[in-house]
Amino acid sequence: MPKNKLGGNKAKRAKADATKVKKELEFKEDGQEYGQVARMLGNGRCEVQCFDGTKRLCHIRGKMRKKVWVNQGDIVLVSLRDFQDEKGDIIVKYTSDEARNLK
Repeated sequence: MPKNKLGGNKAKRAKADATKVKKELEFKEDGQEYGQVARMLGNGRCEVQCFDGTKRLCHIRGKMRKKVWVNQGDIVLVSLRDFQDEKGDIIVKYTSDEARNLK
């Protein structure tokens, strides 16, 4: 048996995470709005203060749910709903560096 030099599964997870791929900055399109998470409500939902002045109840997208952790105060991109103005879906979370580069 070869000697284990790295450690357990935690070291293997960290190694895969080290190769961060620089993703392109995603700007808002029609039917989308920037916002800041005001508070977390649980069950994948949160209250977001959008930059157009509206407070919306937003749902975290299923693709992001367990992979990207959304916290209070984060800048997010919200997809607006045609049929419900006070609700939306969080589709992108921006880092602090990315948030500075948004228009």
